[in-house]
Amino acid sequence: MHVSKIKKPLVLSVLFFLPVLFLLFLYPSKHNYETLDIVQTNIPELYNFKTIDGDSIQLEGHLSVVGFLGNNPMDDATFALNLKELIYDKFLGFKRFQILALVPYSAKQQVLELNKELNAFAPLQYWKFAFGTEQAIKEAYTNFKITRPLKLNLSSNHVFVVDRERHQRGRLDDRIKSEIDTHSAVYAMNSYNVLEISDLKNKMSDDIRILFTEYRQKRKGNFSSTTRRANDLK
Repeated sequence: MHVSKIKKPLVLSVLFFLPVLFLLFLYPSKHNYETLDIVQTNIPELYNFKTIDGDSIQLEGHLSVVGFLGNNPMDDATFALNLKELIYDKFLGFKRFQILALVPYSAKQQVLELNKELNAFAPLQYWKFAFGTEQAIKEAYTNFKITRPLKLNLSSNHVFVVDRERHQRGRLDDRIKSEIDTHSAVYAMNSYNVLEISDLKNKMSDDIRILFTEYRQKRKGNFSSTTRRANDLK
């Protein structure tokens, strides 16, 4: 009788503390915390672009995903749909997150159609189509670090992540473990292919989460700018 009275609270205590200990084990310490690499600094503001409603757009102070939809965005609707379902829907609840889709003025009618399709189920408050001249679009694209040229129709399958300080983020070393073990040449990831589901789900989504974690750590005072993802990949 006495033993059973002792065992019952002991079992309950174990059942209560086990999940807590498990979560503490999983929770990353600041010593293991890594940031997302800066691959290009000081991306210029997009002053020469206006939204559908004629408003200005701003990179400073926002965590932005910037893409180029070109002259015929409805022909490449997969670009927008993938980006919405795999990135926008995951992060729309985060403060200061936005997607900027840059398009020429000539594509306005198609943009209105695409915008209607994307907003069919819920308004995309933090998704902005921004119009600019052909020259403004070309200049905006060349401001990013990327080796692939912009297509003739002013579109690209690749999007860029820009932090609140207007720095382009990515991976200075994108090798997988087997490539690191065999000392393969280092290669970077400066942009994300929206037509590659694996890029969006396994890389871009993870990288944006890391960037949001970085800002949370900064607010808590646990951030160290000397830590970089590439450190573990040397």
